[in-house]
Amino acid sequence: MGTSLSSSKFSGLKHLKALNKYFWKYRWRFILGIVFIVLSNYFRILTPQLTGFVIDNVQVELTEQLDTAGIAAIQQKMAIKEDRYDLLVKRFIANVGSRELSFTSTVLLSGISMLVLALLGGFFMFLMRQTIIVMSRHIEFAQKNEVFRHYLKLDTNFYKQHSTGDLMNRISEDVSRVRMYTGPALMYFINLAATIGFSVYFMYSTQKLLTLYVLAPLPLLAVAIYFVNTIIHKRSEKIQSLLSDLTTNAQESYSGIRVIKSFVQEKAMRFFFNKNSEDYKKNAIGLAKMEAIYFPSMSLLIGLSTLLTIMMGGLYSIRSEHGVTIGTIAEFVMYVNMLTFPVSAIGWTASMIQRAAASQKRLNEFLHTKPTIESPAQAVVPSIQGNIRFRNVNFTYPNTGIEAVKDFDLDIKKGQKIAIVGHTGSGKTTIAQLLLRMYDTTSGIVEIDGVPVQRLDLNELRKQVSYVPQDVFLFSDTVAGNIAFGVERVETDAVKRAAAGAYVEQEILGFSNQYETMIGERGVTLSGGQKQRISIARALIKEPRIVIFDDCLSAVDTKTEKEILSQLNRFLDGKTALIITHRILSYIHFDQIIVLDEGRIVERGTHKELISQKGYYSVLYQQQGRENENGQPV
Repeated sequence: MGTSLSSSKFSGLKHLKALNKYFWKYRWRFILGIVFIVLSNYFRILTPQLTGFVIDNVQVELTEQLDTAGIAAIQQKMAIKEDRYDLLVKRFIANVGSRELSFTSTVLLSGISMLVLALLGGFFMFLMRQTIIVMSRHIEFAQKNEVFRHYLKLDTNFYKQHSTGDLMNRISEDVSRVRMYTGPALMYFINLAATIGFSVYFMYSTQKLLTLYVLAPLPLLAVAIYFVNTIIHKRSEKIQSLLSDLTTNAQESYSGIRVIKSFVQEKAMRFFFNKNSEDYKKNAIGLAKMEAIYFPSMSLLIGLSTLLTIMMGGLYSIRSEHGVTIGTIAEFVMYVNMLTFPVSAIGWTASMIQRAAASQKRLNEFLHTKPTIESPAQAVVPSIQGNIRFRNVNFTYPNTGIEAVKDFDLDIKKGQKIAIVGHTGSGKTTIAQLLLRMYDTTSGIVEIDGVPVQRLDLNELRKQVSYVPQDVFLFSDTVAGNIAFGVERVETDAVKRAAAGAYVEQEILGFSNQYETMIGERGVTLSGGQKQRISIARALIKEPRIVIFDDCLSAVDTKTEKEILSQLNRFLDGKTALIITHRILSYIHFDQIIVLDEGRIVERGTHKELISQKGYYSVLYQQQGRENENGQPV
């Protein structure tokens, strides 16, 4: 049982090794922080020795008035003890002795010296926090950027398998908990080691036997910490997982608030959130109760140490044994009190480290995830002309096992306009995603200008191809910012031309701030048709050689659709265009129309050829109804 608990604890801590690169990056801050911690504790640890010296002098003064015979014995003990003091304290005592100061002057000078030591200790404590805590903020900044950069590298399939709430929780809550380890936890741990090291060293140098009594309760402390930490580690992992569920639940509710209200599901969503929140609360309270065991335990053990120090030190002083004076007892009591906070912080520090280990484990799971779609080592940087070829392409979605594309062959020449028609789930969108290399084919080859897309530089491929997705996404930015999203340097005229090409310019001019109008989150302030047209403008401004429109006119009426397509006809002149749609667009002359059904090409040809075949396309055309020149069905 003990072995399994030990291995579990250390296997959790091994995840923190991933932070070593940050410690190396900020090594000078870290090293200076350690130096300042040591200096702060060094000056603080001299105070008990000066206090012992003052109290022993008080005892000599009182003994001189009451019992002259005992002075020599006390002074002999003082001389032995003072010989074991720190070098600075020795020099102070020698300086006081050489001046033959009065008792009052000696006490006053000792008090001033202790004040100076306290100020020095406080000053270095300030520097300690300015180095260690500031370092942890730098690490937090660097780690958040690392996590975000890695998120951007991961492929589409990854985001289908992980919820947005969980991703947000890892980059915010988990990184924050790791910062508590790189800052406060490490600072308190090093401070603990320095305080215990100095205290035990000077206590042992002063009186070995009394030191053993003071340290006697510490083994009990170590056993308690070991078992409680193991439980804390397990519960921390559970709590982080529950927090991700809670964040996901909240995020989905905020994003889908209109659907929730439309279907009057506020009560049901409250129930789901309350359930997740209740699970999180129970586990968090359980962890808080477990952590609460630490502090009373620390107080009890520190109290035992203090009692043992006073009792045994008092007996030795009364019996004049082991060279213990009243000043020695005062020193040891101060040492014990100085150890109180660091030792009490063991539980808190251990808890922070265990929580950080659990959080870093969750971060490592993502950081160690390799994107399946990457640019090859010797990537070809394309200058795309617009020739596209699909050769016997097959594709199965890895997360669902659905075979979306089967034996797909298509040859598209530069400047051609191709329509891909089919019902929902026929594989139309998958074709676009394979061309953009959002996924790699299961078998077969997709080529652009005779080069397989797997050999092309991924960023350059996507820069030179414009894609208007079926699910339009607008950012919480200005209208102009959304249109110019994919372009590095943008002129106002280019934004306006793109808006005009997408037949949305007049509506933008009607907005309060026109192109500088802020769009709400995901474009909630706009209609569906406006969002689609701004998304089209975003694609047009890139001036690409290849354009893919994925059912991007579903939210506009027939008249507006006709106006947009007439504008696009002029824009698409000389460009290769793939227009994916579930309905027939008679306003554009297509060089070839591909009809998909269950991932296979069931028909291909021009509009007239397909109508004459009396197949699926003809049936779809008849269902949709012929349209006259005004775009009204007859």
